[in-house]
Amino acid sequence: MACVARTLPIPFLLALFFVAEVSGSMNVESYKPAGAEGSVPLKECPVKCKIRCSAKSHKKPCNFYCNYCCKRCLCVPSDTMGNKEECPCYNNMKTQDGKPKCP
Repeated sequence: MACVARTLPIPFLLALFFVAEVSGSMNVESYKPAGAEGSVPLKECPVKCKIRCSAKSHKKPCNFYCNYCCKRCLCVPSDTMGNKEECPCYNNMKTQDGKPKCP
């Protein structure tokens, strides 16, 4: 009986470790780095777009299209220009002429 009492904690600890590992991996999947698709809550789109369009000369159309794209992709690239690779959805939206729709 003493032998069983000593080996019982080992499977219990292994099971506990497995459960902790699985629950930890679930949290990683829901994590979205800044700038990634789905990382911007819908209510933050106007703020992110205001920053994105701050250096543009045509702020009104820039903000309109940036918000349009943000609401669909839930993502706005960082900085005022470039970095569109951070948001593939944002980057892949095109006009009928094949030009980028999102600023």
